[in-house]
Amino acid sequence: MAESSSDAFITHRSLLFTVAYEMLGSAADAEDVLQESWLRWADADRTEVRDPRAYLVRIVTRQSLNRLRTLSRRREDYVGQWLPEPLLTSPDVADDIELAESVSIALLTVLETLGPTERAVFVLREVFDVPYGEIAEAVGRSAATVRQIARRARDHVAARQPRMKVARSEQQAVVERFLAAMSTGNLQGLMEVMAPDVVMIADGGGRVAAALLPLHGVDVVATLLASAKTKVAELATTPVWFNAAPAARIDFDGEPAAVSVLVDDGRITHIYVTRNPEKLTRIDEEADLDISSLGTSSPCGD
Repeated sequence: MAESSSDAFITHRSLLFTVAYEMLGSAADAEDVLQESWLRWADADRTEVRDPRAYLVRIVTRQSLNRLRTLSRRREDYVGQWLPEPLLTSPDVADDIELAESVSIALLTVLETLGPTERAVFVLREVFDVPYGEIAEAVGRSAATVRQIARRARDHVAARQPRMKVARSEQQAVVERFLAAMSTGNLQGLMEVMAPDVVMIADGGGRVAAALLPLHGVDVVATLLASAKTKVAELATTPVWFNAAPAARIDFDGEPAAVSVLVDDGRITHIYVTRNPEKLTRIDEEADLDISSLGTSSPCGD
C-alpha cells in the first residue's frame, strides 16, 4: 500500500529537516521550508511518484534554494559575523561520523562562502550522494553543469575547511578545561587550553555585544574571554553537545551563548560563539537529524 501524504512526510521528516538545515544553516528557516514543502507535497499528483522520499527531497531542495537566494541578499547586510544556528544533539549522534562532519559548525560556516546553487549541489552530492541527474533536475541545470559546479564547490570547501579530527574523549576533556578556566576567569588556564594562533568568531547579529571581526591569537582571545567573569554578576557554564560535537553553553547574567570549538593536539584552534538570541531559541530542544543516502533512488517514473 502506498504511503499517504501525511505518513510519507512524517516518516522522512528528520531527513528533510537535515537537508534544509545543511543548505540554509538555520533551523528556523529549515522549519519554514518544511512547512512550504508540506503544502506542495499535499497538493502534488503522486500517481507517478515511485519513491516519496526522493521526491520530497527534491521539493525541499527547490524550496531551500529559493530561500537561500533570499537569505544571501539579507546576509550581506548582517551586522558582524554570521554563524550557523547551533543545534542541540545527543552524544550518540556523533557515532555517525558522516553526519557529525556534515553538520559541524566549522563546515557549515565554510558553506556560507558558497553561492546558493553551489551550496545546494555540494550538500546533495557530498553529503547525501544524490546522482548528478537528480541534482540537475532539482536545481534547474544540466547534469554536465552540475558536475562542474560540484567539482568547484568541493575544491572550494577543501581549501577552507579546517581538518582537525580528534577523539570524542579528547574534545570533551579540552572543553572541560576551557569551561573550568572560563568559570573562574583564569587567564593562564585559558591561554594553556588554546593554540597560539587560535581564531574566535562571534555572532551577535547586532543584538548583543560581540566582536564584529574574527579575533586572532591566544593573547587577544584569552584576555577577552577571561574578562567576561568581571563584567557580569553571574556566569554559568555547562558542557553540552552542539552539532554532534562536545561544546559549551555559557550564560552571561542569564543570557545564553552557544560555544563550539575545534581541537587539534589538545588545544583549541577555533572558537565559534553564537550570541544572537534569534539563533538560540532551540538550544534546549534536541534536534532529530538523518543523512540517509539518497543515491540509489529515483523520485519519479520514467
